[in-house]
Amino acid sequence: MDLKEKIGGFPNSPGVYIMKDKEARVLYVGKAASLRKRVRSYFQSGYKGPKQKALMSKVADIECILTNSEAAALLQEAALIKRLQPRYNVDLKDDKSYPYLRLGIGEEFPRLTIARRCKGDPAGDIDARYFGPYTDVTLLREALKMIRRIFPLRTCAHMPSKECLNYHIGQCVAPCTDKADMITYERIVKRVALFLEAKNEELLKDLLGSMKEASDKRDFEEAARLRNQIDVITRVGEATRPYRKDKALLELKEFLRISAAPRRIEAFDVSNISGTGAVGSMVTFIDGAPDKNGYKRFRIKDVKGPDDYTMMREIVRRRYGNLKEERAESPDLIIVDGGKGHLNCVLDELKALGFSRIPAVGIAKEFELIYLPGQNRPLELARDSQALYLVQRIRDEAHRFAISYHRLLRSKTALHSGLEDIKGLGDAKIKMLLNHFGSLRDLSHASVVQIAEVRGIGEKTATLIKKALRERRPD
Repeated sequence: MDLKEKIGGFPNSPGVYIMKDKEARVLYVGKAASLRKRVRSYFQSGYKGPKQKALMSKVADIECILTNSEAAALLQEAALIKRLQPRYNVDLKDDKSYPYLRLGIGEEFPRLTIARRCKGDPAGDIDARYFGPYTDVTLLREALKMIRRIFPLRTCAHMPSKECLNYHIGQCVAPCTDKADMITYERIVKRVALFLEAKNEELLKDLLGSMKEASDKRDFEEAARLRNQIDVITRVGEATRPYRKDKALLELKEFLRISAAPRRIEAFDVSNISGTGAVGSMVTFIDGAPDKNGYKRFRIKDVKGPDDYTMMREIVRRRYGNLKEERAESPDLIIVDGGKGHLNCVLDELKALGFSRIPAVGIAKEFELIYLPGQNRPLELARDSQALYLVQRIRDEAHRFAISYHRLLRSKTALHSGLEDIKGLGDAKIKMLLNHFGSLRDLSHASVVQIAEVRGIGEKTATLIKKALRERRPD
């Protein structure tokens, strides 16, 4: 495949690109908010200076690695540069002018902070490990927030006498009050280092082992916490999986026996609890990568009770009912979260709307089988199939988006049912409270003092909030 043609298949998504010469030696590593736009710019005549011309004269191949955010791409870029030492990244190999992440291993309970290494001391201080350098301090601050949400290290400069809010929202293990011993804390520090070195396979292996150990000891709360941590790291760390869009889409074309590789894929899911608060979701992937502008959320209007089939019919009808009039782009493939029954409902609606030509498939969670129109037996793809991985990823994103919308509506209903009547507590402050504590559950578990610390609340309002939450007894 021609190099420019390959780049044309790169996604408009954050990630890292790796330029190699004809001997597959790494020449340059860079990050991008949009991989396709960034890498394409190297081929524009007005872009190249002397350094770029020298680099591009040697480039024979370019690979890209997806991340779920630009901040994650920043971390991945720095880790790869440190590991691979690319010739054309000379300015970033050990630059003192850029910020680093400092892990204070000399402290009793190390913290992770942003720092700059001393210019005259290439090793920095001996009581710390440095990761980086990083080219964008704003993105680095975002990355640090993300890391702190995953790994509960302490953030305080001086150890307090009692646990702080970070402990109550799960972002610190409170070594200040002996709630975490040194061995437990050192394990967290080791995992942070693995994450910053982009050694995600080793990190996940360690976490999976600890989760099994906790489960064997019937410590199910700890096992659940580790499972959630694994889920987050897997999403953030998609950067460890090289982007192989061409192969996945070509496999899909072959397996589904459709005329062309599906460039635009739309997927649907529904979420409800016994039919209450029912919602639907649609996610869009273009060239194998998520297109957030194409995501849609649906509040189920016409269905009463737990009837997933009819709910699926409704959201498909609402999505494609006005597509022709809107002259919007139709998908090359539709994926349904469900088996044969869900798929047949979607096919019926598409036929009634005049879109029967659009290929559609269902994927059932239990055995990850692919259901095709007009076939009684489902298709079972190999577990290492790139096509299966892509379909699973798209299905999981549709499911995540539906669940998040369902939870959002439940949180809004719960908040407004108990808090909107409190004098001086309007929508803006309710939203601020939810953002501060992360969820209604965490807000309900906070003390009056902790609630009063939120800007603009105060002790009097905090007392009323606590009373309202106690009366409604949130689950």
